[in-house]
Amino acid sequence: MESNLTNLVRALERAPHEIRAIDFVVDALGYTSASVLFSQGNTKVLASITLQQGLPPFLKGQPVGWLSAEYAMLPSSTHQRNNRESSQAQRNARSVEISRLLGRCLRTCVDLSLLRDKTILIDCDVLQADGGTRVACITAASLALEIATKRWFDKKITSSNIFVERIAGISVGFVKDHLATDLDYPEDSAAEADFNFIITQGNRLVEVQGTSEKTPLAWEQFDAAKALAQESVKQIFTVTAQKLATLDLEASELNENITALLNMSQDRQRNSRQAPATPTQQNNQKPGPFSLGNRIVKS
Repeated sequence: MESNLTNLVRALERAPHEIRAIDFVVDALGYTSASVLFSQGNTKVLASITLQQGLPPFLKGQPVGWLSAEYAMLPSSTHQRNNRESSQAQRNARSVEISRLLGRCLRTCVDLSLLRDKTILIDCDVLQADGGTRVACITAASLALEIATKRWFDKKITSSNIFVERIAGISVGFVKDHLATDLDYPEDSAAEADFNFIITQGNRLVEVQGTSEKTPLAWEQFDAAKALAQESVKQIFTVTAQKLATLDLEASELNENITALLNMSQDRQRNSRQAPATPTQQNNQKPGPFSLGNRIVKS
């Protein structure tokens, strides 16, 4: 297998080193500490954060907090409908494995020693699957977790901001003997080898999953895949940071508009409480249509 980044034809004429378009919406749900509706190409996921009092049994009495994550795919998220896990005798093994992956990775984002007797619950639901659902969930949940922890600190739910660092995930693989990043479903299903890299914003490795499904992979090819993953997550961090900055600006402008409206309202109230009009001003004022003064003028 080659590590060539050229001569691979991809959907939408995407270059082998180019990630899919990313977009997200904050607070898609109203009853959570934070939620992020995240899309990466045609893969769409929803990550939500909830804070709950108490710890799991194995941590009872310890001065720490905990974080747990759950991953699930909606029945209509794939071309062929999946049965809901609630209708099955036991949880899907793939969902269990990915839930554990999400929990391990996202616990690196926060300092749980600062979260006493509370558990962070992260729910990741795949709304539409087109490859890379687990890494998209990790990126989305990291964004939502960053927003939620800031809100907890602002509301004095926590004594300090427990968020440590953003993380993001990306899939890379060898497709038709060519190395490519951010694999969609047709590419992922045809890949000779593929990897999921989870990396921090400071370019440190959190976790890597991968396998060569046909022939063994040379270490040089793995090194090329690692380098491509590092460049790809840089793109993700850049895009998401720009989007967050836009959201912050919109929130700032909204606060400025609200402040201006409040000031206008206060000005009107102050004007209405000014001194009574002079006799001349009173004479020039027209009485209301149903006032006693209007009836006197008519008579």
